[in-house]
Amino acid sequence: MIRTEALCKRFGEKVAVAELDLAIPEGEFFCFLGPNGAGKTTTIKVLTGLLRPTSGRALVGGHDVMREPEAAKRLLGYVPDMPFLYDRLTGRELLRLVAGLYDLSASTVPARIDAVLADFEMTGLADQLIGDLSHGMRQKLSFAATFIHDPRVVVVDEPWVGLDPRSIHRVKTTLKERTRQGLTVFMSTHTLSIAEEVADRIGIIHQGKLLALGSVTEIKGLATRPGSLEDVFLELTREEE
Repeated sequence: MIRTEALCKRFGEKVAVAELDLAIPEGEFFCFLGPNGAGKTTTIKVLTGLLRPTSGRALVGGHDVMREPEAAKRLLGYVPDMPFLYDRLTGRELLRLVAGLYDLSASTVPARIDAVLADFEMTGLADQLIGDLSHGMRQKLSFAATFIHDPRVVVVDEPWVGLDPRSIHRVKTTLKERTRQGLTVFMSTHTLSIAEEVADRIGIIHQGKLLALGSVTEIKGLATRPGSLEDVFLELTREEE
């Protein structure tokens, strides 16, 4: 469902992503790990069509993100690390707006809104102004908006900021349940314990280069001595510094 082919992104002389090759199948929960500045968010912005690659290409559901942007984005949901929401709308009004952007049938929209609000435990706050919501509630609302059109691929950039433990558990559970139903999740995170818990496969990127790719067990097997995913991550990125 997600594929990158020799993907490269430069900013002047700086190489943010170098010759990245990934193939993420339907129904996989993929976690993308790396230190700050490693190239994670740049990769995500290329996948979602927010940045144009310098060379190579990115595909979502077989559609080239640059050449077929509308077809790719109809399959895609995106939760950025700092989502922009309209403070003077209520949560329900925002979801109605997003549903309109995806041209959902008017007859199905109320039921879709109720469903995603329930999924992320936002029903009781749906008619409050977004500007009055806490950061964590705004983050959950951004997840609800992401799922309003029932995407086949969801790209998530550091989703846990501002969420309390109950909300983290709810989001993790919802994402895992949906991958079992065929959703593909591409998640960038610094929270290695959560990645170790939820990921089917992990990629570790540093200085724009993919250092390791595999299951949690396979990645942990790369360490010089037994340890946690955190130990392996620190060892791999330290060697490259």
